[in-house]
Amino acid sequence: MKSKRIQYLSLASALLIGAALGAGGYTFHYAHGHSYFSKDPASCINCHVMQPHYDTWLKSSHHAVATCADCHLPHDFFHGLIAKADNGFFHSWAFTFQDFHEPIQIKPRNMRILEHNCRYCHGELASQMESFHTAARPGDEISCLQCHSAVGHTTRPR
Repeated sequence: MKSKRIQYLSLASALLIGAALGAGGYTFHYAHGHSYFSKDPASCINCHVMQPHYDTWLKSSHHAVATCADCHLPHDFFHGLIAKADNGFFHSWAFTFQDFHEPIQIKPRNMRILEHNCRYCHGELASQMESFHTAARPGDEISCLQCHSAVGHTTRPR
């Protein structure tokens, strides 16, 4: 009797795991999941809400020198992988359940990455400019994005 119960539990477990793997594999294929392992900016437009950002990036001054990953992900492999996994999970969740702000907005943790990457590429200029600029609010750090939020791409009129 006990061995029959174990056989049924094993079969049920195998079916559940198989169904989960099958559904996950299908979703990965359908959502072009493999494209997220590249740095190709076209992978960002797998989600329709990113199309305006991609289109304006194509016309931006950064198009020839920076991809989405250069600005929006940490440059070191380990932290870049963590950020990509974190964003991938939350983006998948938001788009699956239609739980996102439209137009899409950058989250504070990603804004910090973006600010760091501005300074990574433009550090010398940024440090010179800091002596001439003040933060928006007392106590805040000076942000490149206070004045240059439309540099990489924007859907707002300039």
